[in-house]
Amino acid sequence: MSQSGKIALIGAGHMGGALAAGWLRNKRTGIKAEDILIIDPSPSEAVEALIEDHGLEHTDRLSLTASTQIGTIVLAVKPQALDALAESLAPLLAKDTAILSIMAGITIKRLEHVFGDRPVVRAMPNTPTAVGSGISVCVSNPAGEHFEDQATKLLKVGGDVEWVRDERLLGAVTAVSGSGPAYIFLLAEALAGAGFAEGLPRELADKLARQTIVGAGALLAASDKSPQDLRRAVTSPNGTTQAALDVLMGSGGGLPELVRMAVNAAERRSRALGAEPEGR
Repeated sequence: MSQSGKIALIGAGHMGGALAAGWLRNKRTGIKAEDILIIDPSPSEAVEALIEDHGLEHTDRLSLTASTQIGTIVLAVKPQALDALAESLAPLLAKDTAILSIMAGITIKRLEHVFGDRPVVRAMPNTPTAVGSGISVCVSNPAGEHFEDQATKLLKVGGDVEWVRDERLLGAVTAVSGSGPAYIFLLAEALAGAGFAEGLPRELADKLARQTIVGAGALLAASDKSPQDLRRAVTSPNGTTQAALDVLMGSGGGLPELVRMAVNAAERRSRALGAEPEGR
């Protein structure tokens, strides 16, 4: 470990739990069970199983960590919890403790206000991190540049990791990849519902929609062709797919315009989360 001391994971819900499971599963990280401290009064069932199976240190109170040497804090709580958390947490940390935040919308400036001039990395992962197929985009403050390799290691267990230097891009990242899985899940939900409306049994409609999304994603990942080229390859002139796409790409901009509006709304909300004093 390049940062001395434990990794304190604050917030052991779905995303925090996925990272912890990845650290333990991937031996190349060099992270052992004794390196991890879980801080959460109500960890998810999956994390409770990790705690039991691996003997992870766990506490529900920040005050109990005062005597523990913490090298890295991973903040995986909701943005609304930052201000209440900060008052208890900051005094317990060494001056060189590094901060890795995966809280949506919380800027480096706000994190520096809470934690001072410590190394800070702000990251936006997404939920496919839970199955090792996610992507995280990160930005650091000047003090955090030496922490970037370690932050990459911590996040790489969940999938790809990209770095940017302009923090303003994190709002768009949140809107595209952070929120993006929900858009895909909605498409699967709508596709299954449409199949059911056309007379398919519900179970079959659900399976067809799910596997179509999974298969299309696998094809996209395996191909060096663009999404546009792949779409054209399955679209025969005057065929069934073209008839459907004429509706999806029809008047008023169709689906592409709706997606643009959705991403813009998510990006604006991300900026608002960072701008509001209490993170609400």
